Amino acid sequence: MLDFMDHVQQAFYEASHWNLDNSYGSLNATARALLDFQTPRGLRLQISSLAAPNFATSYTLGSVGVVDGSVSYLYSSLPLTRSFRSSDLHLNHVIRGYRHLLDLRRPDEKWWWEVWHGGRRIDRRDTLLYGRIYLPQSTLEALYLRRLSPTRQLKISAVSDSSMNHGGTILALLQNDYGKYSTEYMYSTDSALMGIRGLYNFGVDPRVKPSKPSNSPDITEQNNGRFSAGAELYYGLLNKSGGISTGLRFTTLPNHTGFPYTMTLTMNPLMGNLSSTYAVKAGQNLALCSRFDFNFYSYESELQLGCELWRRRNSSADVEWTRKKLRPDWERANVTSDDDVSGVLKAHVDQNCRIGLLWEGRIKELLFSLGTSLDLKKREQIFRAVGIELQYSS
Repeated sequence: MLDFMDHVQQAFYEASHWNLDNSYGSLNATARALLDFQTPRGLRLQISSLAAPNFATSYTLGSVGVVDGSVSYLYSSLPLTRSFRSSDLHLNHVIRGYRHLLDLRRPDEKWWWEVWHGGRRIDRRDTLLYGRIYLPQSTLEALYLRRLSPTRQLKISAVSDSSMNHGGTILALLQNDYGKYSTEYMYSTDSALMGIRGLYNFGVDPRVKPSKPSNSPDITEQNNGRFSAGAELYYGLLNKSGGISTGLRFTTLPNHTGFPYTMTLTMNPLMGNLSSTYAVKAGQNLALCSRFDFNFYSYESELQLGCELWRRRNSSADVEWTRKKLRPDWERANVTSDDDVSGVLKAHVDQNCRIGLLWEGRIKELLFSLGTSLDLKKREQIFRAVGIELQYSS
């Protein structure tokens, strides 16, 4: 389940019209959500609040051997009007699951952001500030995010920890999203790492108005799916080492009439790693995913399978039967898939019989995550971890 502060940051991206999925770093986001979910350890309680549309706080207390916790603060110059009460949140917004990618959005024009008063420009660029301190380790995390233009943003994240080299690290990302393609330039103080990565989307260019009507068969055919290709190149100036990776993705879009699915293929030629994933939304309540990793040099391979099963509050068949019996002429209001979700069960297993189970949902005013990880080959200690996490936000 998303941390409260992560959820607030996503709301900032949506309010500032930034597409998180149009990035090479998000190429495998669907597979990671279905296969790489973390099961809680021990007992953890989080209490959060959006005290004002521009300010949020969060307090976390946990018990895994020793009592630990964290205190977080977030400031957004852009008012966030979405309700963050745990009793009102749509679970689809806070639970990582199968990601339905939407059609590419045309970037805002620069003059749309201009605000004039008395012949002077008074507009400001939206900014987000975030900080978290972990206790009793005294580890500090910080984030500075600033929208520089409709197609560009600067993201600087830092970690201060005495156990790290030089006492911490800073990572700077300059991100550009032009709709049709995106680029990122990065620099990290750890090994003086520099890198560049990009993603290109084939098909319709959202910046160009279609010459044919939107209901044209040709346009509809193109919007059924999207094929994307990207690459990443980085080099460490201090350790004199670098790396390269490339990837492909095909995903269906909302106009697709069949089951939504996403396929990806990524490769690191220097390390010899090849990874392929396939995720499908097999029904309204079921999503399946598989990932196969292979190394050309060592011939080692790994297979992982995962699924998620969503639970609805009431059966549509029962509601339809009741409607016909009581008021045949009554038309039920349209209910989105977010409105009747009560929880989700996630599971993943690999070839070494390591299993992860996670149940996420809501009990009255509390959001909860209950999970465990198992290792069936270790009979003396099958349960590797068991935990529960509770979240309350207002």
